[in-house]
Amino acid sequence: MTDDLKTLANRCGIADAYHDIWGGHHATSTYTRQALLTAMHFAPDRVADDPLGLLAEFASTQPDCEPLPDTPQCCYQPAAIRDGGRIWGLTLQLYGVRSRRNWGIGDFTDLLRLVELTAAAGGDIVGINPLHALFPDNPAHISPYSPSHRGFLNPLYIDIETVPELALCTAAQRRLASADFQKQLQSLRETEMVDYVQVSRAKFEILEILFAHFLANANERSAAFAVWRRTQGEALESFVRYEALQTHFRAADKNIWGWPAWPVEYRDPDSPAVAAFAHEHATAVTWHAWLQWIADLQLAAVAERAQQVGMAIGLYLDLAVGANPGGAEIWRWQEVFAADAHAGAPPDEINLMGQDWGLPPFVPHRLREVAYAPFIDILRANMKHAGALRIDHVMGLLRMFWVPADIPATEGAYVHYPFEDILGLVALESQRNQCLVIGEDLGTVPDGFRPRLAECGVLSYHPLIFERYPDGNFRLPADVPRQALVAAGTHDLPTLRGFWHGEDLEIRAALHLFPSEEMRQRLITERDWDRGRLLWALEQENLLPEDTAKQPATLPELSAAVVTAIHAYLARSPAQIMVVQPEDIFGVMEQPNLPGTLEHQHPNWQRKLPLPLENWAGFSSFTELVTAVHAARQPAQP
Repeated sequence: MTDDLKTLANRCGIADAYHDIWGGHHATSTYTRQALLTAMHFAPDRVADDPLGLLAEFASTQPDCEPLPDTPQCCYQPAAIRDGGRIWGLTLQLYGVRSRRNWGIGDFTDLLRLVELTAAAGGDIVGINPLHALFPDNPAHISPYSPSHRGFLNPLYIDIETVPELALCTAAQRRLASADFQKQLQSLRETEMVDYVQVSRAKFEILEILFAHFLANANERSAAFAVWRRTQGEALESFVRYEALQTHFRAADKNIWGWPAWPVEYRDPDSPAVAAFAHEHATAVTWHAWLQWIADLQLAAVAERAQQVGMAIGLYLDLAVGANPGGAEIWRWQEVFAADAHAGAPPDEINLMGQDWGLPPFVPHRLREVAYAPFIDILRANMKHAGALRIDHVMGLLRMFWVPADIPATEGAYVHYPFEDILGLVALESQRNQCLVIGEDLGTVPDGFRPRLAECGVLSYHPLIFERYPDGNFRLPADVPRQALVAAGTHDLPTLRGFWHGEDLEIRAALHLFPSEEMRQRLITERDWDRGRLLWALEQENLLPEDTAKQPATLPELSAAVVTAIHAYLARSPAQIMVVQPEDIFGVMEQPNLPGTLEHQHPNWQRKLPLPLENWAGFSSFTELVTAVHAARQPAQP
């Protein structure tokens, strides 16, 4: 019986064991195999008592032929980075952009201005956080990496003042111009953190007025919306039905969170009850479709502007690794996603008990049975307006660490996917959409994985903090791979100033996130060494500022000159793309997200940049950094 269970598990992609970062061997237990097979929608009693019968049925139900078209061998790469070309640009959290005109959160007009600013500075790419749809009924749920649906947009990024209906709607104009509303907007602009709840309240108040005007005044915009809605097909209709249902049930009970908490007859998106609800509440369903239309038009305008100003890539969007279990994406494809299991990570030095990310992964054979439709939909939706797409935790194309519900993450197991099929689909959609692909390949990476991605034209991800030689010294620019993106850091890593001062270590210590005092002291000591290593690396490239060179070991503050030197250092690498975080230009201490912390512990995904967007171009640290990057980013030898 145990051998039959193991065979069934192997056929379904469940690995027999994994090795942690210390080399420890963790065999997959019988309990974990049973739990993961149950999460793959096999009947629990048959998993326990009849795995051989399930194995026979499994073999008989798998498609005999490959469900894929011919796929290209390589992902798309624009001419600007082929044959020795190298480009640079900005990467930032859109919600955190401060401007004199937005409503307390960065929006699509701010993004358009960022495109123009970057292009004027000679940059060719602007990267932003995931724009995925979250939960309008619960604006306090703010993580862009735990979305309701990765195929649709967050309407909080809409710039309401450029919605065409506003110019024709007296009621909205009157409310917008009122003293109390203007006072509210000014207050939202001045906050140090994004107040998502109040931003949501303000934006939806005006949007609802504009939507009522839209419905009452049929014109060519009405026809355009109808055409757009039809072209989006069943994917949009399922999503907007979810949105209307969730709003409806949550209005009755604030404790309802997602479709698993709905009355049972509404949990199947194809049920008669859902169809009847959509018919009876057609206006509510149309409201959510209209919001997606407005958001899609505004994002499309940004992409078009990037082309107009001659950017080689333009928008660099981010695809999250999964979706929230209570959201619209899982509701629509619930038989293709795992039930009662989440994606996560095995133990490491910071997370000794491993990680459970709370995101249901795809079931490999169920994904193949539907010809990868949900994965293709997500790729297309995110590549539509993007010149480049970052795939978060790109190792998930090959294998994902699954953690069964209600057991420690240490007891999880890797589940393998049909990698060549999935990689082929990535290449196909990349070519169809002329969208570069960048794989976030940080963490535990299987042997041979990076070379295979490189062969397929996927760029690897190289933050400075991880670019080391075996002795711990920072990798010199010439030794960075060409098919790569380089950066000083990411949203999950310390800013340069935070790294220099050990701010991330202090916060972790204050929140008791270190597994031991010994580890805390060791990391503090290593950080002391890293400051010297960083200055040494700059010195090797003759980039160390003269005033810094006098006392490099005791430098109390990270000066703007050193920050500029660090970016010049990165810019010298042969990497095809280099990106700069505004947090580093402006000397921000705090990072956007501190992994391993919860909302009540740390203000993740809320921080605004300190300088209004309108002031960036004249800010000395910005202009000096741009000059240094251009000087270092001269064409490399092929």
